Amino acid sequence: MSQGLSGIPRQGADWIARHRALSGCLASLLLLAAVTGVIALLKVHVPVLSLGVLYIFAVLPIAIGWGMAYAIPVAVASMLTFNFFFLPPLYTFTISDSRNWFALLVFVVTAVVVSELATRSRRQARESALLAQIATSLLEHGDVSSELDRVATDAAGALHVERARITLGTRTEPEGNSVEEYPLTAAGRRVGTIYLERPRERSAAARRRLLPALASLLAVAIDRERLAREALDAEALRRSDAAKTAVLRAVSHDLRTPLMAILASASTLAREDFDLDRGERDELVTTIGAEAERLDRLVGNLLDLSRLQADALERDPSVWAVDDLVVQALDEIGAAGERVDVSFPYTSPAVRVDAHQVQRVLVNLIENALRYSPAADRVRVQVDSAGGDVLVRVIDHGPGIAPAELEAVFEPFHRGASRAGPPGAGLGLAIARGFAEANGGRVWAESRPGQGSTFVLALPAAPVSAEVPA
Repeated sequence: MSQGLSGIPRQGADWIARHRALSGCLASLLLLAAVTGVIALLKVHVPVLSLGVLYIFAVLPIAIGWGMAYAIPVAVASMLTFNFFFLPPLYTFTISDSRNWFALLVFVVTAVVVSELATRSRRQARESALLAQIATSLLEHGDVSSELDRVATDAAGALHVERARITLGTRTEPEGNSVEEYPLTAAGRRVGTIYLERPRERSAAARRRLLPALASLLAVAIDRERLAREALDAEALRRSDAAKTAVLRAVSHDLRTPLMAILASASTLAREDFDLDRGERDELVTTIGAEAERLDRLVGNLLDLSRLQADALERDPSVWAVDDLVVQALDEIGAAGERVDVSFPYTSPAVRVDAHQVQRVLVNLIENALRYSPAADRVRVQVDSAGGDVLVRVIDHGPGIAPAELEAVFEPFHRGASRAGPPGAGLGLAIARGFAEANGGRVWAESRPGQGSTFVLALPAAPVSAEVPA
């Protein structure tokens, strides 16, 4: 992939160079003057020949801070100043004593050695900081491609070039005559190419030091990004496999059980050698009808779940009194609804929802409560309002739900390990939450193990309400 050349603008680099040169000259003059003043104060107490060594305190800071180009002139100027002001004949640049030539040589050698050591130290610190900054940037952001411009900008300054550009992969791109390309290779593997605009010959050593380290950092970042992507793909594949396994399990059990009941009842009715009375025939026909309805509900649940997961659910919202939705849900449940006690407020709150979908939510929540409640216990449905929401609570007296499963029970095909009850496909609560969220609502569970469970449906209240008939 191609990235634009990045680096320090020419005007900015020129300004930095001028500022550094000016500060170096001023520092040199100030230190030279300061040491000369100190020698002038001390010469009445100390032999003047012994004070020449103090100029080392002018040479050393300049060598460390600005390098050899400034330290050597300061060393020469120190010796000339000392000779001019303090060595006979005074106020001339004549060096009559050969020992003073030796002192000048010591100053110059000191300047060169200290400058080289300081330059090497600064260079190592700067390059280490650069590599640490690049590593941090690549690790924090993760996306290597998006960080190439920033990395190229940092590398341009360290490599003493006007601009730099980095591409990943083995493919190279043609550039102008002023741009040179250098491969970025780590452990025998080419991870990319860096393009440098007008590289200087004296920066070849910097390239030899930095480019292998830069290539290694990019290789690590690329491998890390690839491994993270593979881990995400593996997790997605694992989840997909788990979902497929759950679907197959549901199909193999929840479809086969009613199918076997239907086949057994139908084959019994079809056999002429069985002498069945009218009651037995009616019972077999009822079994076939009930199991067929069970199959129809399961297939409908699977279709609803697929529409929810594909975000393809269609809504037909209108304003409804919540009481009417609860009553219609109980009618749909049939005879089992006789075990349900309902508590309505005096003023029935209204909601704007798709009535069929919200009824499905209520039916699923109530059937779930009936399934997990003892046959002798009743289930309570309580309607009230809180703030801007209408709350429908479905309260059972079953075994309750462990805290770790309060959210997991809403996952498709989840069969709670902490809840003993008739087996199901594990779709009802997942569909209930999906339909509720599609209508702007929420569903959650509240429970303590051994103390029953409460499933709460919250829907935004509509700005109208209806009174419940007395």
